[in-house]
Amino acid sequence: MYLPKLEQFHKYKEMDEGVLGIFETPEAIMHAAEKAKEKDYKGFDCILPYPVHGIDEAMGTPRSGLPWITFFAGIFGCTIGILFQYLTHAHDWPLNISGKSLNAWFAYVPIIFELTVFSAGIYTVAALCFLSGIPKATRRILHQDLTSHRFGLWIPKSAKGYNESEVVSFVKGLGGSEVTVVKPENQK
Repeated sequence: MYLPKLEQFHKYKEMDEGVLGIFETPEAIMHAAEKAKEKDYKGFDCILPYPVHGIDEAMGTPRSGLPWITFFAGIFGCTIGILFQYLTHAHDWPLNISGKSLNAWFAYVPIIFELTVFSAGIYTVAALCFLSGIPKATRRILHQDLTSHRFGLWIPKSAKGYNESEVVSFVKGLGGSEVTVVKPENQK
C-alpha cells in the first residue's frame, strides 16, 4: 500500500511553449523519457497514441492518486447507503413486519453495494475530468500523427534548465525524427 502524496494529484498543464520531438517507436520514446529524466527536466511529458508499458517509471511519474479518490468515494457511498436505509426503517417509518428488527442490516446489502459502486464510479470520473482538464474543445494540436502512430516528447519552457537551442539539440541527439519549437499561438 502506498500513502497519498500531493504530487499524485497533479493537474494537466496546457502545452503553450516548448520543444516537441517526434519519435517513431515505443522503444525510442522510452529511451527519450529516461534521458530527459536523467537530464532533470521537470514537467516534461510523453504524448502517446496508445499505452506503453513502463513509460511512467521511465518518466519518473508518481503513481496516480485516483485510487484514493475512488476508495474514499466508495466509503462515502457505503455510508450514505447505510444511513439512508437505517434512518428510513428505524426512524421515519418504523414498521414491524413479521417481527423483523427495525435495523435488519442484511436486507440493506444490495442498496449499500449499489451506492458504493455508483458513488466510486461517478466521483472517479469527475476527478479524472477535473485533473485532466476535460472538457476543453480548444486544445492545441501539436502534431497530427500523435494520435495514430507516432510518439512525442514534450519539454515545456517552464522546465528547470530550459535553453531552447540546448533542448533542440538534446532531442535531436535522442533520435527525434522531427523537432519543433512551439510558440504561443498568438506569437507565431
